[in-house]
Amino acid sequence: MTHIAEGRQDQVSPKTAVALRAAMARLIEGRPQRTDGRLTKENLYKEAQISRATMNRAHAVLAEWDAHLAAHGKTTPGEAQRNAVIADLKQRLAKKTQECTRLENTLKAAATAIAALHHDNQALRQQLDRQVSTAVTPIRPRGPRQRR
Repeated sequence: MTHIAEGRQDQVSPKTAVALRAAMARLIEGRPQRTDGRLTKENLYKEAQISRATMNRAHAVLAEWDAHLAAHGKTTPGEAQRNAVIADLKQRLAKKTQECTRLENTLKAAATAIAALHHDNQALRQQLDRQVSTAVTPIRPRGPRQRR
């Protein structure tokens, strides 16, 4: 009669409470059998293979569920690991983006310096060509000498 009294107090049978606690343990440990593993009440009753209305009458189990979620959050171990990997990848991507930006700026500065040097080089060549053309006397064509 104590089981009946406990079941009535919680408004579910002991078998249902055990099924809910087992489903809760599977979900928390990240090894669901019938759901996607998210820590939701919908997954809890589906994992326990009971109706939502039956789950809602299991006040003690729902109190344990809510206490666990309040203490540990709604993320499963797999989700927490995935979130950690995503955070690490975002951080690495930000560093690589900064490095690419820095290198791009260095490349632009180098291209500007090369263009300026090329322009200066062209100007110096033109200046040298002008100096050489005015300083050189024309050469007489070679050939047999003519007598005068």
